[in-house]
Amino acid sequence: MDKTRFGKFYEKDVVPALMQELEVKNRHAVPAFSKVVLNVGLKPGIKDAKYIEAAEKTLTLISGQKPVKTLARKSISNFKIRQGMVVGIMVTMRGRRMYDFLDKLINVTLPRIRDFRGLPTESVDERGNLSIGFREFIAFPEIQPEDTDVMHGLEVAVVTTADTREAGIALLKAAGFPFREPKKAKK
Repeated sequence: MDKTRFGKFYEKDVVPALMQELEVKNRHAVPAFSKVVLNVGLKPGIKDAKYIEAAEKTLTLISGQKPVKTLARKSISNFKIRQGMVVGIMVTMRGRRMYDFLDKLINVTLPRIRDFRGLPTESVDERGNLSIGFREFIAFPEIQPEDTDVMHGLEVAVVTTADTREAGIALLKAAGFPFREPKKAKK
């Protein structure tokens, strides 16, 4: 494991806490982060080269990696999509870059979102992976709002090695992801 600030925090604080909470004796059985995927769907600007270029620049700034264009596998006439057309852009981060990104996401980006009250636990799937959608990408510190011409959404998928939803939520909470409390049923 790369010894970034977040990597050290995970090893020193998160793993022992999860071992106790999940009642696991082997530290290698504790859920971990495997990768983070950033994705931009290009539906609004699918034929606009400027839109595609702006989305590519945004992902490069946020992740520090060159994004990959995703292509349509088949033609869909109702959506005006032909096979081989660029329909999205994505970046997959692992290792040191992943831990640096998670640190930045938890401690800088999420607190910068206006009216943010925490992540819903419903955004964690049955395998313990978290998906977060951003309507605007300007919450990331690398992006200057005055330098952006085109606004687009952004999806962040945090993939874990957890087997269950509960183990994934325990990992994410121990790592510092801010979850909102579930709404209580009215009597």
